[in-house]
Amino acid sequence: MASNIGLSLSDTASETTATGPRSPSSTLYSSDDDAATVATPEVWNADEAVLVTGGAGFVGSHVAEHLLRRGEKVLVIDELNEYYDVSKKRANIQLLEQLGGRNFRFFKGDICDKAFLAEVEKSCKFPKRVIHLAARAGVRPSIDDPFVYVHSNVEGTTRLLELAGQAHGNDAKFVFASSSSVYGGSKKQLFSETDAVDAPVSPYAATKKACELLAYTYHHLYGMNVAGLRFFTVFGPRGRPDMAPLKFVDKVSKGLPIDRYGDGSSSRDYTYIDDIVDGVIRALDTPLGYQIYNLGNGRPTRLNDFIRLVEEHSGKQAIINVMPEQPGDVPRTCADISKARELLGYDPKTPFSEGIAKLVKWYNESRPSIELPEDGAQQVAVVTPERA
Repeated sequence: MASNIGLSLSDTASETTATGPRSPSSTLYSSDDDAATVATPEVWNADEAVLVTGGAGFVGSHVAEHLLRRGEKVLVIDELNEYYDVSKKRANIQLLEQLGGRNFRFFKGDICDKAFLAEVEKSCKFPKRVIHLAARAGVRPSIDDPFVYVHSNVEGTTRLLELAGQAHGNDAKFVFASSSSVYGGSKKQLFSETDAVDAPVSPYAATKKACELLAYTYHHLYGMNVAGLRFFTVFGPRGRPDMAPLKFVDKVSKGLPIDRYGDGSSSRDYTYIDDIVDGVIRALDTPLGYQIYNLGNGRPTRLNDFIRLVEEHSGKQAIINVMPEQPGDVPRTCADISKARELLGYDPKTPFSEGIAKLVKWYNESRPSIELPEDGAQQVAVVTPERA
């Protein structure tokens, strides 16, 4: 059993959440959910730790890892939902446990659950520094089930903003993940933070825009330092298995077919995970009132070029099924990162080709432990320019 533990919720009734009635429990769990009877850990004060929500996920686990490596105490909250294989999230938590030792704590639960958050505060007073990355992600799934996106993204963000504002006022530093999806179907060559973003084309994008507006409200009410980060398609080791980069590498490496939606001329501003983490940390360390930043690479890559690079670095030829474009997708994204460069010193270092080479290398080294689920009887991967 791992040596670090986190609070989990029992199934007894108390407060209704997204998954039904439940209440906090004094039962403590490690990342593998083996029950343990232990003493209550020492209470961290609000200045000591950084709260990372969604810390079991792709971006969150990398951010938490960076913070631990620079000597921070890190408190991770993640509900370990089944949006994709939970074993991958548990593996991320185990990595953080091993790295952080006594400087790491993990709490399994729903950020929308008021009683759960109150239980967390028994171990750590609500931190002044919050990196909020917990969210329901994905454009197309949000069209199928918009209500869960409103619950997780809007209600969850509001809950955390309220706690931070009430507890710390203008001492709070609150960084949260927005998305390039807020730009909708913009035809501009560069997406700038000054562009109007009042025409989202998916429920996911609408929830992210709503979170930006709520964050401004709490900045106005409490003087909180808030930074909203519009991520442009993030990829790299430990990536989300539902996203094209890892899914594509997996299928091409196995000689399985992929579905390419559209003619391959669409393009995305793919951004390597190390560059995104650098931007997140810089935003945390540079409180400037209320700010919205684009975090991207600034150089879009066409889907056909993406396919070619994966073929090149994997040494395999892609088997492509050509499919019609899907609703909710847009033809192009490209971040204007001049604001983040100027105010944060953000300077992405990893060209797309180099990032794909690193992803393929990691995949080949980790392949036995990251087997991805097959996509139905024909084992067809969906390769379309999804956004983070």
